[in-house]
Amino acid sequence: MEEIRRLADRFDLIEPVGGGSMGTVWRARDENLERTVAVKELLLPHGAGEEKADEAKNRALREARIAARLVHPHAITVFGVIDEQDRPWIIMEYLPSTSLAEKLREGPMEVDDVIRLGIQLCSALAAAHRAGIVHRDIKPGNVLLGDDDTVKITDFGISRAMGDVQLTATGEISGTPAFLAPEVARGEDATSASDVFSLGATLYTALEGGTPYGTAENPIALLYRASSGEITPPTRSGILTPLLNRLLDVRPDSRPTMSETERELRALAAGEPTTLVAEEPPPKARKGMLIGVLAVFLVLAAAAAAAVVAVLNRDDDASTGQAPPPASQSQSAAPTTSEPVAPPPSPSSVPPSTPPPSSSSSAAPPPAQTPGQALAAYYSLIPGNLQAGFATLSDNFKQTRNQSFERYSNYWRQYSSVTVSNVTESGTTVTATLTYVKASGGTTTGRETFVLVQKDGRYLIDSQH
Repeated sequence: MEEIRRLADRFDLIEPVGGGSMGTVWRARDENLERTVAVKELLLPHGAGEEKADEAKNRALREARIAARLVHPHAITVFGVIDEQDRPWIIMEYLPSTSLAEKLREGPMEVDDVIRLGIQLCSALAAAHRAGIVHRDIKPGNVLLGDDDTVKITDFGISRAMGDVQLTATGEISGTPAFLAPEVARGEDATSASDVFSLGATLYTALEGGTPYGTAENPIALLYRASSGEITPPTRSGILTPLLNRLLDVRPDSRPTMSETERELRALAAGEPTTLVAEEPPPKARKGMLIGVLAVFLVLAAAAAAAVVAVLNRDDDASTGQAPPPASQSQSAAPTTSEPVAPPPSPSSVPPSTPPPSSSSSAAPPPAQTPGQALAAYYSLIPGNLQAGFATLSDNFKQTRNQSFERYSNYWRQYSSVTVSNVTESGTTVTATLTYVKASGGTTTGRETFVLVQKDGRYLIDSQH
């Protein structure tokens, strides 16, 4: 039996319960408070010299103190950090658990289980980001699954403190490169956006049974794949696929925040629509973040269509470079676009298999004067003129969302109408309240932000947040 060692004349180290390249985790007894704790013994880099070892130790102490600021039910709490036997020891909450990495040795998880796991992780990581704390090493090995189904994230900042990324570059550490965001793999500083990517890579691994970058015996080869952002598309992620693709976007600015990710996961768990402009159809009815009530929409549709055409004809000669109208004007303009009036799609915008638009949608109105009017006109096409709606998405939007007309039309046919209100504009950025009415009944409302671009005199939706 392992001989009990005493640390700081207070902690009795009972048995090792985990460990890895950075050190050993002990189950220990805090004699002062009479409770079980976890004590992480951090190993300093070998052969780095006394100066480098001191730097790593000081970083570890600093990062542990920063992590101690976070107290959350889904994060392992750091109680303190001590410097003894010429190395740092971190005193943490003890959770009887197995790691997600250990669980995945049994095989991949089901989508619903991964959604529940992701919600718990996101809630802790979003709180950390609000406190200015970046984890930097989200991976299955740092996700603990408690005996009571509680999920907790651990090891905030410790990988950076111990020089994990630098060690990986020399091939001394395996595993971690598989969850690095591309920008971090290229040597940039880790941010909350890179945490989002690493979370996506972790959820991907739980679903697919392998990492987004695949496998490689040589860590340098894996690091190269990470730096280039080469992702193997997921095949088992079902309704999580659209969100997963956004989390794993190679561009940090295009990823959702951790709070947005949590909201979308909760919407999926509740069977509600997520905040995507258009994606693949869910397996069951969803009501949620983006949606709302508009009982008079269909009744006023014909009159609204005539009104918007008149307004657009009147303003056709106005310069598109003028300042946007105030919010009150934009808000009043939005309801006048509730009937499909946008032009039909160009042949290059729709797959060859798409049937041509019906004659009722062949007359193209003048281009919208402002981005806000263009956004309202786009949603007025749903679901009556999906060909024109699909043509209103930019090529960049379709590529980044892996969007096809079939997926687009399957998604939108579950709704009977969508309207736009409370529109505000800042250049080509538009924020609006979206109200969705499901064909099966029920409504939901949400506030969304879009960026539009101009092409051939028309506004196209280029991104959504």
